[in-house]
Amino acid sequence: MNLVVDNISKLFGSRYAVRNVSFTAEKGEFVVLLGPSGCGKSTLLRMIAGLEAPDDGAIRLDGRDITKLEPRDRDIAMVFQSYALYPHMTIESNIGYPLRVRKMPAEKIAAEVKDVARRLGLEPLLGGFPKHLSGGERQRVALARAIIRKPKAFLMDEPLSNLDARLRVDMRAELKHLQHTLKTVTLYVTHDQAEAMTLAHRIAVMNAGRLQQYGTPQEIYHKPANVFVAGFLGSPSMNFFGGTHPCLEGLPPDVVIGIRPEDIEISATSREGWHRASVYVTEEMGNESIIRLECGESRITIRTTPDVRLEEGSDAFFQLRSDKMHRFDAKTGDALRS
Repeated sequence: MNLVVDNISKLFGSRYAVRNVSFTAEKGEFVVLLGPSGCGKSTLLRMIAGLEAPDDGAIRLDGRDITKLEPRDRDIAMVFQSYALYPHMTIESNIGYPLRVRKMPAEKIAAEVKDVARRLGLEPLLGGFPKHLSGGERQRVALARAIIRKPKAFLMDEPLSNLDARLRVDMRAELKHLQHTLKTVTLYVTHDQAEAMTLAHRIAVMNAGRLQQYGTPQEIYHKPANVFVAGFLGSPSMNFFGGTHPCLEGLPPDVVIGIRPEDIEISATSREGWHRASVYVTEEMGNESIIRLECGESRITIRTTPDVRLEEGSDAFFQLRSDKMHRFDAKTGDALRS
């Protein structure tokens, strides 16, 4: 059972919101649609759900063309950023609502609700109402309501974005464990790269309506397809060096060199062949230090161990690890593979 997105496009007026996007989510995969605001990821998800009609292309679920089917006929459950719970219903009624719509017997509904509530730790809350719940509890209820349908695919549109940072981390772990247990194709929209890297089996990176790269988190991080993907994935983001750089001499003019902050060595003392810069700012994170160097008008970000201590304004010396450099075509931005 898989979900196939085949050359999907969507126009709003004369502007493409999504353009010629194709990928396949295999059985049991957690696929994250990742990209900046306005890149087309939510529009793509809404087309898969049936809430928007594509102008071109096809969507197939379990071998069946669902492109023109009504949302209710697609066997897909969607979880939104807003929890969309019914305030006048108990938690038990909210979770069981999809089964009541299907006219399932009351005793069967009660058993299914109890099972799903147990999985998500909601059993003590079943008799209460949404207004009494925290944000994390409401999100779990929304998930339970989607799970109880036993759909062929789950679609999730930034479901954790309303939660505080600590709760988001906890819910990420719950989501990943739950999806592993259910083994249902899941498409998850986010602009948060940490969510993408921790949740996904594969990531679809989008920008300006186009799919930039589709691969595992490790593939996308270590072998980005272009400058956009390289710069979007990673925090702090990748450093880029063009043909003329005040700190680095002899760079080829038609190539952009990219290197991640953790792949640059730094020292307070001069070393043969190393480059000189001044310390712009040091950010001590406890388990690591982020050091930003200044070189003319350029800044270089380095991630290093917490024992490296450099004063702002002092000289520093750095070296790029040659085996960790990424090379991109200066005109197209595409990766150059040696």
